[in-house]
Amino acid sequence: MAPLSETGALVRRFTRAERLVHRATGCLMLLCLVTAACLYLGPLAQLVGRRHLMVTVHEWSGILLPAPFLLGLLSPAFRADLRRLNRFAPYDRQWLRTARRRLTAPSVRPAGKFNAGQKLYAGWIAGAVLLMLFTGLLMWFGGLLPAISRTSTIFVHDCLAWGITFVLIGHLRKAYEDPEARLGMRTGSVPVRWAREKHSEWLGDDTSVPRRRSGD
Repeated sequence: MAPLSETGALVRRFTRAERLVHRATGCLMLLCLVTAACLYLGPLAQLVGRRHLMVTVHEWSGILLPAPFLLGLLSPAFRADLRRLNRFAPYDRQWLRTARRRLTAPSVRPAGKFNAGQKLYAGWIAGAVLLMLFTGLLMWFGGLLPAISRTSTIFVHDCLAWGITFVLIGHLRKAYEDPEARLGMRTGSVPVRWAREKHSEWLGDDTSVPRRRSGD
């Protein structure tokens, strides 16, 4: 086992199952947003055409969106990360305080495997997807809940779609600015140096995480 201080040492961050859940969810989300744009934006709708196809792809990609998450529950590592995302530690509150003050130094932003911003993002996107699925089903099956008007359903669905779009743009921007985080999602492993700097509470709390050297 390579010592944590060794240059080039890597630590396992995500299993194959977790990475597949992330990729499948991302692809389905992208399908939802692209087909929604082809239906909602006039010039794009005229350019693409095939409205019935776009509606069908949009509906089924939305319905299938929770499927990767549900399949991921079969993975113990995925379930363990869900527990991490669902738990706020004292250092997460410190992370939020420093974020509000726009302090970016890693030394004043302690984090476990996931920082407080990632935990809030995960909770928000999970709730948004469930509400999008609910309003989408109401639009698809108009008589499901007659007490809720179709106009209100469309309004909530559209507002949430714009909200998800802007939040995802922020998520992609953060990922672009952090190549080590992208490496972890692509290969499953990240440099120990990065883990210690950006997620200082992680390795100390989870000493059972397997480690390897780069090139192994």
